[in-house]
Amino acid sequence: LEGHPGLEAVLYPGLESHPGHEVARRQMTNGFGGLVSILVRGGAEPALEVIRRLRVFVPATSLGGVESLVEHRASVEGPHSKVPSNLLRLSIGIEDPADLIADLDQALSDD
Repeated sequence: LEGHPGLEAVLYPGLESHPGHEVARRQMTNGFGGLVSILVRGGAEPALEVIRRLRVFVPATSLGGVESLVEHRASVEGPHSKVPSNLLRLSIGIEDPADLIADLDQALSDD
């Protein structure tokens, strides 16, 4: 997803571009985990529209299931949240990675 035109950024310590990558690489010896945050280009409304378009990811606040989840954290925290309004938190589940990427790609498209 890094470089996708619909995104401002992908936040994941497994990416070399992440500011904490070197620390994570040293500390997370069994992998970087299944949480990814993305910043959707355009603000809160486009981010919420991405959630509405997703078909594989389930909108939910949880970390314990096996399905892939998406959360708009600023909505959960309310109007005084310090979380960017365009941030979506993705909890990656057991689905095929190609299906998850395709789902995100179609949800981020302008079509």
